[in-house]
Amino acid sequence: MDTQPRPPVPTVAPKTRRTGWWGVAALALPALLASLELTVTNLALPSIAIALQATSLQLLWIADVYALLLAGSLVLMGALGDRFGSRRILLLGAAGYGVASCLAAFAPTADTLIVARGLMGIAGATLMPSTLALASSLFPDARRRATAVAMIIASVSAGTALGPLVGGVLLEQFWWGSAFLIGAPIMLLVLVLVPMFVPERPRVPGARLDVLSAALICACLLLCVAALKRLATGELTVFPLLAILLAVGLGVWFVRRQLRSPFPLLDVRLFAGRRFTTTVLTLTLGIFVLWGSNYALAQLLQLVLGLSPIVAGIWTAAPAVAVIAGSTLAPRWAARFTPERVTIASLVLAGIGYTLLGVVSGSGDPLLIIAAAVLISAGLGPIMVLTTAAIIESGGPERAGAAAAISSTAPQVGGAVGLAVLGSIGLGVYRSTLEAADLPRRAAELRDRAMDGLAAIAPPQGGDSPVDPLLGAVRTVAVEAQIAGLQAVAFTCAGVLLACVIANILAFRKP
Repeated sequence: MDTQPRPPVPTVAPKTRRTGWWGVAALALPALLASLELTVTNLALPSIAIALQATSLQLLWIADVYALLLAGSLVLMGALGDRFGSRRILLLGAAGYGVASCLAAFAPTADTLIVARGLMGIAGATLMPSTLALASSLFPDARRRATAVAMIIASVSAGTALGPLVGGVLLEQFWWGSAFLIGAPIMLLVLVLVPMFVPERPRVPGARLDVLSAALICACLLLCVAALKRLATGELTVFPLLAILLAVGLGVWFVRRQLRSPFPLLDVRLFAGRRFTTTVLTLTLGIFVLWGSNYALAQLLQLVLGLSPIVAGIWTAAPAVAVIAGSTLAPRWAARFTPERVTIASLVLAGIGYTLLGVVSGSGDPLLIIAAAVLISAGLGPIMVLTTAAIIESGGPERAGAAAAISSTAPQVGGAVGLAVLGSIGLGVYRSTLEAADLPRRAAELRDRAMDGLAAIAPPQGGDSPVDPLLGAVRTVAVEAQIAGLQAVAFTCAGVLLACVIANILAFRKP
């Protein structure tokens, strides 16, 4: 049974045009924070590892529990906005996000920080659906409405570019918690400005809630990620196998539930088309490799090359700008060469960048490493824009909402799973390389500490502190293991993109 089309969402024009643009500015704040927060967190992870004695496994959870719960809650929060009012849901989410940010900033342990980050993910799922819905309802005419939505999307790009710089400054001047505490004042501004300038959007008739489907998505993702991380630490027990089997069962239940529902949370019927499926996979895997490699790159710059947070932030700003440049130029290139050709060429460029990153990651030269990262970002930027547009367009007028829901959820799922899978690959290679290293017997205790991550054997602070020669030897081996882990991640990413190139060529070839 096909999904029944929902009636168009009415708009509520503000009292004056100027008030409308002030409303867009207020709505841009949570969109800016959503992208800025991800970059800042990656930069903060080495500091968190040292301050909270967090293991590599805990760092992976800190990085991706936010995206996992956000991805699983995203569509449900959009439906909540349709039913109870987008502004109300946005304000509740902003308040929850601000409180969770404070909890994360002052978390006393790594496990507490993981819980706080999960709460941030659930609250963060309210931001983009409500923001885009409210921005599109501010103006009755299509031209200004499109401009308003474009400004919201541009603020996401701005957050991506500003994130490394803001994060570097904060981490250089303050403690690691400042990376999360920045969310509190921004959300306070949202709570003040949105009621002043943004009218409530009319509720959508017939909006349905499917809490069970959202819970199935979250549980499936969390079980898969937990199993992968246990395997990465060498824990070959029955738990990972049971977790994967249960996740598969929940996934089958979710799909069958969507097929039976007249108002599915995600319209899986759209995946019957080969081109649609290939496009969604390309978008998902593009974010999969980008988030996973960004996590590994942040570790390399600070823990291996010894760069300070602000210097690492300056270096990583260049790839962020490359993503924006590629995204901006993509429509122009697509109009000239067709979207399919530009997508394939961009995949090839990003694949070359990952191959180069794998080759030069052990050079110790940040310029070569960032040059490879710029190639990667310049290639992945067009992919994100072109595949998103293709997914929405392929749904047609009657399924535009269902396709938009998939285009919003797919990158979040890809990013969260990318952090888990690629982070686990890097951690697994790191641990196996360290375990196989030829070290003196006296280094057994230090080797065990290093298994929890390179930050666990950070050199003592202060120039007057004596350096244990044995610690120095273990750290040298651990640095080599960390580089080997990044190389494994980079070459895996190149292989994933090569598979995407082949899939796109086969999917879009002329019959």
